[in-house]
Parts: sequence; C-alpha cells; structure tokens
Amino acid sequence: MRDEPARDAAADVRPTEAAREYRISELAQAADVPVRTLRYYQERKLLPPPRREGRIGLYSEDHLARLRVIGDLLERGHTLEGIRELLSAWEQGHDVAAVLGLEKTVTAAWSRETPVTMSLAELAELFPGEVDPASVEQAVALGHIEIHGDQVTHWSRRQLEATVALVRAGVPLTEVLATSRRLQHSVDELADMFVEMIMKHVVGPLDTAELADRDLTDLTDTLARLRPGAEVAVEAGFAKAMERRVRAEIDRVFGRLAGTQRDPEESQA
Repeated sequence: MRDEPARDAAADVRPTEAAREYRISELAQAADVPVRTLRYYQERKLLPPPRREGRIGLYSEDHLARLRVIGDLLERGHTLEGIRELLSAWEQGHDVAAVLGLEKTVTAAWSRETPVTMSLAELAELFPGEVDPASVEQAVALGHIEIHGDQVTHWSRRQLEATVALVRAGVPLTEVLATSRRLQHSVDELADMFVEMIMKHVVGPLDTAELADRDLTDLTDTLARLRPGAEVAVEAGFAKAMERRVRAEIDRVFGRLAGTQRDPEESQA
C-alpha cells in the first residue's frame, strides 16, 4: 500500500506538453513547403484558417498533419480537387488513417508488371528493321515506353516479350501497335463498366452525407475483396472468347484442308 501514493505523486509531477503552435513561416519550414503554397492551399479551402492572436495567425499540429496528408496525396498523383474531397471526409469525422486506407485501396496499382530499361539501340535490336521514329512515337503515345535521353523503359517485361514473339513470328510491329491501340480502347470500356457498377451499387455518390456516415474501414475491406473479382472476370472472359474464336478458326482451316485433299473425281462431281 505504501507504493500507491508514490505512484500518484509521480503522475502529478509528470510534465504535460502543451500543443505547439506555428507561425506561417514556421509551419512552412516544418512541412517543407513554401509559404506561398500554404497561402494557396488556404485560398483553395484545403487548409483551415489559423487561430488569431491580434494580427498573428497561429497554426496547430492539425494543420501540419493536414499538410503532410496533402503532400502524400499529391505524390500519389491526386489533383487538388480530389484531395479536397478526401479531406472533406476527414472533416466529417472519419479518422485520417481510415481515409488514407480507403484511398490507398482504391488507387493502388492494379498492374504487377516488371518494367525493363534498355538503350534505344538495344530496343532496335529486338525488332530488326521495325523500329523507326513513327513506331517509337506510337509506342510512347500508347504508354508502352518512356524515353529518358538514350534510355527506354518499357512498362512490362511480359508484354515486351510477347511483342517480340509476335514480330518474330511474322507480325509487323506496326500491326502489333495498331492492335494494341484497339485493345486499349476495349479495356478502357471494360474498366468504365466495372467502376460504374461499383460506384452505383457499393460506394454510392461520394459527396453525400450517407457516405460520410459509413464505416470507411468496412468500405475499404469490401473494395479490396472486389479487386480480384474484376481481374478474374476480365481474364476468364477473354480466355473463353479466345477459345471460341480459335476453335472456329481452326474448324475453318481444317475445312479448307479437307477440301484440297478430296479425290479430284469427287471434287468434279
């Protein structure tokens, strides 16, 4: 029992750290952003106004945390308007970790491809006589490659290997790129259909009070479970379509072969 008062006394003398406040220049330094950027965020309603003491504006740790969230989202490729919507969810009572968890699940890369980098000369060696300024420009426009000086980065080693196999089998590179453009248009339509379905039946309008009241952790888990389903639906559907199309083409080819091998007298009859 003698130890109890000692513990209480220790608790009483434990220092309490007051929440720190920053002037705008101090906040800019702590967040590693220019002062003019802070002012711009305030104009765009991304950053709440400071507490005022006379003519001095004082910013809190919440302002600093908010700036770090904004910087993180900008690095992930979000627009300021999209960030404002995410921060609005935060302001409506959602924990920032839950907001960022939802954002990470929704925007995480779907592709697990491995990029490959080489020189322009090495790229030309893969496609002898096929690589010219027009084909390179087309590949860049399709997002297959990025060029930095004399270095080329292809976004997918697997796709590059598939393209090389097609060209070596006799398909012109220009034809492969043209087909890729058509394929990209088709998969964009598939992605639009899937996203519209999920937005309509699972997420709902992002700017409604109903979404603000939802458990973002539960929504994050739901969307994470749906991601593999989208990939499987497209992959399985494409595989089934290829089976039907290839079988029909093989039947047609076999029919032609059978016709050429008939007895000449039977053919005349």
